[in-house]
Amino acid sequence: MSGIPPYAGALERTWYYGFRVFCGLVFLFLILPILVIIPLSFNSEPYFTFTQGMLSLDPEAFSLRWYRDIIDNDQWLHSMKNSFIIGFFATIVATVLGTMAALGLSRPFMPYRNIIMMLLISPMIVPIIISAAAMFFFYSKVNLTGTYLGIILSHAVLGTPFVVITVTATLSSFDQSLIRAAASLGSAPTRTFFTVTLPLILPGVISGALFAFITSFDEVVMVLFLASFEQRTIPRQMWSGLREQISPTILAVATLLVFLSICLLTVLELLRRRSERLRGLSPQ
Repeated sequence: MSGIPPYAGALERTWYYGFRVFCGLVFLFLILPILVIIPLSFNSEPYFTFTQGMLSLDPEAFSLRWYRDIIDNDQWLHSMKNSFIIGFFATIVATVLGTMAALGLSRPFMPYRNIIMMLLISPMIVPIIISAAAMFFFYSKVNLTGTYLGIILSHAVLGTPFVVITVTATLSSFDQSLIRAAASLGSAPTRTFFTVTLPLILPGVISGALFAFITSFDEVVMVLFLASFEQRTIPRQMWSGLREQISPTILAVATLLVFLSICLLTVLELLRRRSERLRGLSPQ
């Protein structure tokens, strides 16, 4: 039921509107620091603050110079290429491993299910600095530090728990009788998975993959420990820029990342609605 009922009393109306004002203030508190960087990225001056011209809405106070600097700067282009390459392959590895793990955990007679689940999601619980240090000592023994493969595997470790959780949640409402029906008709397990199981759990798989990609794209601690200059990603480049040479180009990159996150979250919401329709639920 939407809206306040006509028979609501004064106290109920006060709670109804007061609660929504409070939620709006909390939302504003969370989102305002992100929104501030968007106009600052169009500052024509090399400052991280609003100039007098920007406050007076002077057109000359706004510029696209910092966005052009991204295109003209080889380091930013190189870090962007690395972020997409590493994020793509890390997502593939995390999605395959996470989906396989979720399928195993969904079996009704899976032994030690809770223990295995705890181990699989442990990268989300253990502080990232500890995981990064442990991977650094392990990868240094097998000569994977300073390599793309090492960064991809480390990011896949961080992204796999998200795939496991989303696919497991999708499989919780999956009708196992469909698999038995396919087997009774002579379908091989592999064919059953690609023709029956995968199409129905695909929204959960894609959602987990998007979470894994976002995790990889945003990760900086692992890169600080394991990457060399050649594997520098966008977060590492932003971190280095803040330490070495403060430039509003960082704000322009951050703005682009905000819009990328909005696009990915929109896709996640569309997938959630599609998943609810497939399960016979009305999207909320």
